[in-house]
Amino acid sequence: MTAIKHALQRDIFTPNDERLLSIVNVCKAGKKKKNCFLCATVTTERPVQVKVVKVKKSDKGDFYKRQIAWALRDLAVVDAKDAIKENPEFDLHFEKVYKWVASSTAEKNAFISCIWKLNQRYLRKKIDFVNVSSQLLEELPKVTEESVPSGENQSVTGGDEEAVDEYQELNAREEQDIEIMMEGCEYAISNAEAFAEKLSRELQVLDGANIQSIMASEKQVNILMKLLDEALKEVDQIELKLSSYEEMLQSVKEQMDQISESNHLIHLSNTNNVKLLLEIEFLVNHMDLAKGHIKALQEGDLASSRGIEACTNAADALLQCMNVALRPGHDMLLAVKQQQQHFSDLREYFARRLASHLNNVFVQQFTQALLQLYNRSYFLSVPGHDQSSTLAQHSIELTLPNHHPFHRDLLRYAKLMEWLKSTDYGKYEGLTKNYMDYLSRLYEREIKDFFEVAKIKMTGTTKESKKFATLPRKESAVKQETESLHGSSGKLTGSTSSLNKLSVQSSGNRRSQSSSLLDMGNMSASDLDVADRTKFDKIFEQVLSELEPLCLAEQDFISKFFKLQQHPSMPGTMSNQIRQMEEVKISKKSKVGILPFVAEFEEFAGLAESIFKNAERRGDLDKAYTKLIRGVFVNVEKVANESQKTPRDVVMMENFHHIFATLSRLKISCLEAEKKEAKQKYTDHLQSYVIYSLGQPLEKLNHFFEGVEARVAQGIREEEVSYQLAFNKQELRKVIKEYPGKEVKKGLDNLYKKVDKHLCEEENLLQVVWHSMQDEFIRQYKHFEGLIARCYPGSGVTMEFTIQDILDYCSSIAQSH
Repeated sequence: MTAIKHALQRDIFTPNDERLLSIVNVCKAGKKKKNCFLCATVTTERPVQVKVVKVKKSDKGDFYKRQIAWALRDLAVVDAKDAIKENPEFDLHFEKVYKWVASSTAEKNAFISCIWKLNQRYLRKKIDFVNVSSQLLEELPKVTEESVPSGENQSVTGGDEEAVDEYQELNAREEQDIEIMMEGCEYAISNAEAFAEKLSRELQVLDGANIQSIMASEKQVNILMKLLDEALKEVDQIELKLSSYEEMLQSVKEQMDQISESNHLIHLSNTNNVKLLLEIEFLVNHMDLAKGHIKALQEGDLASSRGIEACTNAADALLQCMNVALRPGHDMLLAVKQQQQHFSDLREYFARRLASHLNNVFVQQFTQALLQLYNRSYFLSVPGHDQSSTLAQHSIELTLPNHHPFHRDLLRYAKLMEWLKSTDYGKYEGLTKNYMDYLSRLYEREIKDFFEVAKIKMTGTTKESKKFATLPRKESAVKQETESLHGSSGKLTGSTSSLNKLSVQSSGNRRSQSSSLLDMGNMSASDLDVADRTKFDKIFEQVLSELEPLCLAEQDFISKFFKLQQHPSMPGTMSNQIRQMEEVKISKKSKVGILPFVAEFEEFAGLAESIFKNAERRGDLDKAYTKLIRGVFVNVEKVANESQKTPRDVVMMENFHHIFATLSRLKISCLEAEKKEAKQKYTDHLQSYVIYSLGQPLEKLNHFFEGVEARVAQGIREEEVSYQLAFNKQELRKVIKEYPGKEVKKGLDNLYKKVDKHLCEEENLLQVVWHSMQDEFIRQYKHFEGLIARCYPGSGVTMEFTIQDILDYCSSIAQSH
């Protein structure tokens, strides 16, 4: 081991200015025994650095190499495994745990002892020595580095270097002194024993001189000892003072700890108070309803514009308070629960008040409208008066009553209706049903009287006046209608028996209205002669012009007032027609042809253009056109991709040809871009189908000329191709002989039958496709002729059929089928 230690010091550590203090031969625990050495080293330069170095013997030579080094300050635990029994295993805990097995227990103990001494001398850190015998952990004298003279070798143990290190290398000064001494003695090398005796004699002389010097300095030694005694007394006094200071500082430390703990509690309390304040502010800001809003909800005037605005703002504020997103735990607070219950009570109370008020408004408007209606029809129902004179006298016009004032008054409540819809859908639905019931009864009466006036204006006689002789008087009729309304709307959420009665009455009125329309239609067909037809057309046009704005105005009002466009059950903008397109299923056994939704679009567009061509709402129709045509385009392509019986190109070609023909016939200006797109798709898929179906009818000839073109592409001149063995004139003639006119006609006939199976009869594109195939075949023929003329000039080689033959073949095939 000494020789190994000397070699390691010389080869590895001396070049790095390090001294090797201890070494242990180890291998990793639980693995094959690949021995290495753990070395404890210190640097020769200050500040001293202590390391544990792993050294391994090279596999290719008798020398050692340094593998890894750990700083001793990074060592956390030294585990000797067993403090009593001898055990060669031990662990070193650096950044991870390294498990080692020493070659002997003595080497392990010496290495651990050295580590402990180095830690005590240089680091003074808390390295845990676990399962280590107390005999190995000896206390070192407290010697500071400053107390050791510079230039002298300092041992790890503070003077007892032999106990730790058996070998110590000479420094440069020592080597120089030995060399000078040996140079002064001629036989220092030839006679080592004589040289050693000489050195021994000189050492004895020096020892004697040293003893005499010590004895001569006894007085100084005594003085020094006395000074040391005095110094010890001073040290004792200082230690006493330091002890008292330490006790004082200990009490101060305890007080500071208490203050620190108190400050921590104060800081924690402040933090909690801040958080609590934020939570309270959040609840107050988001769940506090102003007193003015509460008063508006409970007592606000729903008849005046200012009161409606105040109630609307209060209702919105209430809804915001009720919909606030509470943080976790808020819903467990009693105050929050109480506030939520208060909001719920306010909402319920205001919803009842609002529903009752709106229902009263509906009744008042209906009553007022009935009074106006009976005032209008009173003059028509007076017995004994001539109807034509009455009309002339009172100037009764063929017009429907204007409901705009009613709509204007109700639209003030539109926001409140939206609020009611989102908070209490039951009451909202009840109001909707009541309004629709009142409205249907009112319109039935108004339209019935409107048609009666139209009939009177048309006939100009008193025959029809007898029908009105039995009408009730104005006061009793209005009273009866009003009482029935109040009876049916007493409770919005109550029984529906009243509504059922109203619906029965309404159905009767609808039957009478229908009879009026029928009577008018019969008039136009039988009672009128040709001379009165112009008058009838004028009156009928006036009737329609009155009905259209009335319906549109009422539809617009209902949408705005009841917010029907936002109803969750309303369908989206993907329409029923488009959904039906997506659900179309095609047969797997028959050819596709014109798809049903393509034909339906043609029918729809033709009907719509005949009715709404010059209508005021033409823009809405154009929007519908755009959505429908895009749906048609997308779903035609979808069906074409899914088709199994009919080729994709045929489905696309036929249907887009049909769409193009429809748009060209109807001349719909907003669909010009789609018409061009349909034509392009039709043309592209026609060409694709022709090329795919025709393929290469002269297949072998085509392959032959592909080889010719390949040779030309490689750099061979066209007129020299015939000198190639595989493409000479004889080979060309062989290929041409395989395609006589009879075989060509037979192949074209089979192709015609194949195309006929694919195409549908309703679109009649067979001749168009056949003509395109004829043109494509002729193009291939001309291409072959051109290659023969360029690559085989003067050869006299020609095809066995001509272009005129191709035209005759195609024509005769088309006529025979």
